[in-house]
Amino acid sequence: MPRQAPPPVCPVDALLRLLMGSWTSYILWHLRRDGPMRFGALLRAVPGLSAKVLTQRLRLLEERGIVFRDHVPSIPPAVSYGLTEQGQELGGVFDALEAVSSRWLARARGANEQAQAPPTARRKQATARAARTP
Repeated sequence: MPRQAPPPVCPVDALLRLLMGSWTSYILWHLRRDGPMRFGALLRAVPGLSAKVLTQRLRLLEERGIVFRDHVPSIPPAVSYGLTEQGQELGGVFDALEAVSSRWLARARGANEQAQAPPTARRKQATARAARTP
């Protein structure tokens, strides 16, 4: 019996799985926006994030080459985290996602406002749209 070829693999699947890990997008967004941050500052920047989860996420992102860890031997030790060159490549991804998110949010707000408009306002809006349609 011939072997079946494995199903095609989506080339962005591994990256999306990494980015969609709990709190990962928040962490990367702050590091991109604010630059390198110390652990405590990053923890305070993301409300609801626990120190345990932040530690796990930062370790994973460091293993994947997306985040660097800079340790300065001092008392107390100074450790900061930032985006590597590879991590900075995600800037365009975040820009694109933010643009799509903003458009979708605007559409949702518009639909919500239209649904909440009084019936006479909805009729006027529909009439105005119909007049513009050739």
